[in-house]
Amino acid sequence: MTTTLAGSVRRSSTAMALGTVVSRLTGFVRSALLAAALGSALFADAFTVANTIPNILYILLLGGALNAVFVPQLVRAMTRDRDGGVAYTNRLLTAAGALLLVITVAATAAAPVVVDVYTDFTGAQRELTVMLARYCLPQIFFYGLFTIAGQVLNSHGRFGPMMWAPIVNNLVVIGVAASYLVLAANARNAGDPGSQAAGLLGLGSTLGVALQSAVLIPFLHGVGYRWSPRFDWRGSGLDKAARLAGWTVLVVVVNQLGYWVVIQLSTKVSQLADQQHLGYGVGYSAYSNAHLLWMIPQGVVTVSLLTALLPRLSRQAEAGDLTSMRADLSEALRVSGTFIVPSAFVFVALGPQITTVVFRYGNVSDGDALVMGQMLSAFALGLIPFSAQYLLVRVFYAFEDTRTPVVVAAWITGIHVLLSVICFATLPARWVVTGMAAAYGVAYAAGLWITARKLRRRLGQLGGRGVRRTYTRLIIASAAASAVTFAIANVLTKAMGTAFPGPAVTLAGGGLVFLACFVVLARPLRTHKEVTT
Repeated sequence: MTTTLAGSVRRSSTAMALGTVVSRLTGFVRSALLAAALGSALFADAFTVANTIPNILYILLLGGALNAVFVPQLVRAMTRDRDGGVAYTNRLLTAAGALLLVITVAATAAAPVVVDVYTDFTGAQRELTVMLARYCLPQIFFYGLFTIAGQVLNSHGRFGPMMWAPIVNNLVVIGVAASYLVLAANARNAGDPGSQAAGLLGLGSTLGVALQSAVLIPFLHGVGYRWSPRFDWRGSGLDKAARLAGWTVLVVVVNQLGYWVVIQLSTKVSQLADQQHLGYGVGYSAYSNAHLLWMIPQGVVTVSLLTALLPRLSRQAEAGDLTSMRADLSEALRVSGTFIVPSAFVFVALGPQITTVVFRYGNVSDGDALVMGQMLSAFALGLIPFSAQYLLVRVFYAFEDTRTPVVVAAWITGIHVLLSVICFATLPARWVVTGMAAAYGVAYAAGLWITARKLRRRLGQLGGRGVRRTYTRLIIASAAASAVTFAIANVLTKAMGTAFPGPAVTLAGGGLVFLACFVVLARPLRTHKEVTT
C-alpha cells in the first residue's frame, strides 16, 4: 500500500476543493445579500439565531454521530459483508432517517422553548425569532438526509457531489434574499413592518437545504445504490454503531454548550450595544459572519483533504497499518498547512477590507463592516491550530475510538467558555465579541497540544519534527508578509476611503502584496521543498 497522498486521494480532494470554492463563492453572494437585507443588529440576530438553531440541534442530536461514525462503519461493512455492506447500509439509513423525523417534528413543535433556551429575547424580537424558527427547524431533517446520502457516496469513493450540492442551496437563498431585499429593504428592527415578510427568508432557507439533499439522489443511483427500508435492526451490528455514536453525541453536546454560551453572551452584547446607541452591530450576527469567512480555507482545503482521506485511514486502521497512517497524516498536515497558514495571516492583515468588500451593502454600514473585519482578524491565527486539530482528532474515529474526542472537546470548550466569560466581564461592549473570537483560537491551540499527545500514544511519533519545521517556516514567511501588507493596506485605505471602489482596490492590492512577499520570503526558507518532500 502506498504511503503518500498521491493518486486518488489527491484527485478526490482537488475535486472537492474546487466544488467547495464554487460553493463558497456563491455563499459570499448569499451572505452579502442576507447582510444587505438584514444588517447586523437586532433584526439580523433574530434571523441568524433562527436559521442557526436547526443546524445546532441537528449536529447536537445526530449530525455529529453521522459524520464521525458513518464512513468507518460503512467501510468496514463493505469489506466484511458478503453483499458489500448493502443490507447494513439500508438498516443504518432506515434507523437514522426515522430518528431524524422524530427529532424534526419534536423540535418544530417546541420552537418557542428552543428559542428561549438559546436567547433571552422578549417582545417583538422573540415573536419574530419564534416565527422564523418554525419555518427553519424542518431543515434538521434535510440536513440529515444530505449527510447520510453524502457519507454513502464517500464510502463508495464519490466525494465530489457532497461538496458541489450546497451550490444549489446557495442559489435558492440568493434568489429569496434578493426578493426580500426588494420587499423590505429598510427593516432593521423586529418591530418594523418589513420584518413581517421575513417568513420568506425562513421558507427559502429550508427549501434550499431540501434541494441540496435531493440533488444527491441521482449520484446514489450512479454508484448502484438504491435505498430499501430495513427494520430488522436487532442483531445486525447497529448496536455497536449506536455505542460509538453515543460518545460522539457527547462530543457534540460539549461543543454546543460552548456555542450556547457564545450565543447567550453575544446576543446580550447586541442588546447592550443597542441601548448604548453604538449604531453598528457588535453581537452574534457580526460574530457569525466573521466566523463564516474564517472557515472558508478550512472548508476548501482541510475538510476536502480529510473527507477523501478518512476512508483510507479507516482501512489502514482495520489492517493495523500504522506506518502508512503516520505517513499519510504527516503529509496531510503539511499539505493543509501550506494553504491554511498563509490564509490565517491574510485575515490578520486584511480582515476589515475583506468584510467591507463582502458585506458592505444595503443595511450594513461602514461601522458594521469594520467590526466584522476586526472579529475576522481576531479569529485569524486560531485557524492554524483549529485546522491541525481537526485532522488529528479524526484519526481516533478511524480507530473506532469515540471516547478520547470527548475529553479533548471538554478541554477546548472549557477554555473557550472561561475566556469568553472573562471577555464579557471585563471588556467594553464594543470589544467583547471580538475578544471571544480571539479566545476561540487560544482554546484550539490548547486542544491541539492535548490531541497530539494522546494520538502519539496510539500511533507513535507523527513525524512531528518535520511538521514543526514546515509550520515554523510557513509562519515566519506569512507573518513578515502580513506585516508589510497591513501597513500598505492602511495607507491605501486612508488614501482611497471606504466608498466603492476603494475597499476592493485596497483588498486586491493588499492581496498581491501579500502573495509577492510570501513567495519571496518562502523561497529561501525552502518551504515548498519541505512540504513536498
